[in-house]
Amino acid sequence: MIPKSPLDDPESAAYAWARYRRIMRFMLLVTIGVVALAIALLYDGESEASVHYYIAIALGIGFSMLLAGGLMGLIFLSSGTGHDESVTDLMEDEDRR
Repeated sequence: MIPKSPLDDPESAAYAWARYRRIMRFMLLVTIGVVALAIALLYDGESEASVHYYIAIALGIGFSMLLAGGLMGLIFLSSGTGHDESVTDLMEDEDRR
């Protein structure tokens, strides 16, 4: 029999997803700060770098940080709710035969 995941409970799931959204809001603020800092450090006013260079830098840093934050947030969501413990290996029974 497959055990139920704690995320099947609507109240537990609502709390977990609210926590995930809070983590993502925090990561968005950190990402905006890091992108602004990177652009400020790279811009010297005298280089011949075009505006496309700065856009590429901002998008590269921003997407990388948000992707990393999103994936880590999902790991925290899965682990923090007990969803990881509810997973069973169905092949384990077949290996014993």
